[in-house]
Amino acid sequence: KSYENKSIVADGGQDLPWKQHYDSIDGFGITMAVLYLVVCILGLAGNSLVIVAILKLDKMSSSTTVYIFNLALADGLFMVGLPFIACQNFQNRWMFGDTACKVVMVLDGINQFTSVFCLTVMSIDRYMALANPLQFARWRTPRCAKIVSAFLWLFSLLTILPMALHFSADRGLCIPDIVSDTWWLGILSYTFVMGFALPFTIMTASYTALLVTLRSQRLRATTPNQESHRLERQVTKMVVAVVVVFGVCWLPFYTFNFYSLFQSGLLLTFARAFEFVVLLSYSWSCANPILYACLSDTFRKHFRTLLCPAAKSSPSMQCNTERYDLNDTGVRDVTFLA
Repeated sequence: KSYENKSIVADGGQDLPWKQHYDSIDGFGITMAVLYLVVCILGLAGNSLVIVAILKLDKMSSSTTVYIFNLALADGLFMVGLPFIACQNFQNRWMFGDTACKVVMVLDGINQFTSVFCLTVMSIDRYMALANPLQFARWRTPRCAKIVSAFLWLFSLLTILPMALHFSADRGLCIPDIVSDTWWLGILSYTFVMGFALPFTIMTASYTALLVTLRSQRLRATTPNQESHRLERQVTKMVVAVVVVFGVCWLPFYTFNFYSLFQSGLLLTFARAFEFVVLLSYSWSCANPILYACLSDTFRKHFRTLLCPAAKSSPSMQCNTERYDLNDTGVRDVTFLA
């Protein structure tokens, strides 16, 4: 993600037009540094909790939890690069050397793309789990999901490596070496399609098909089924939340990048707004665990089990962990957040 960030910070590889405004640390810089720290801590803590819940309670017993594990791993590692980006934005210089610049940008890009790709594959997996679970059963085994996940990590590396290696810290900032405006427009268009437009389209199509299937199954039922109606409402909330949060966190980021290409001079207000949308895009990686806790019954119970260990010995502090089956991969499996 941060390669687009550096395009706007570098202003096409030239000196910053607003650089004089950052000669001294102001209230905005301090506020953004605190917000970066909060997002980083929440992202690491939330995704670590998801990883521990899967490894300890679920043990990746289904394709769904394999994808969620890789999503949480990518989101958690995505947070590792955030302090480096925040430090550069806060001090207006890169202090970690040219090698660290390239490494951070490569890891940042890999984890961003893997996170998006995992979420996209999960939307397809959710549809297959409901549309025809018997027909797609052989494609939804944990082993198959692990192979697909490994491919996603490799594909993310191949996607980002040529662009990330164009970064250097030769001019005091970890910024890309802009070959030309046309070249950079091509890079932005490529990353927008691969990192947002195509995944967003696939997710929307998969979840729309999922909701249509749920509704048609309910309408075909000979007798009213309250459980099916409840499941449809729950999945609808989940789908809307996932798609909306993804769009809200990422669309402003790409919009600002494209807008910057057509500006001859970027003002301080625009620079600060862009720094905020960069933070917004990072916050997407700490939003997924929150969505799990709010919208997934299974993960809510997993979290209660981990966070309420006293329940095993103290009835008065018992957590509500009844009625969940760690190996449930049937229709109720769609209630996993995807």
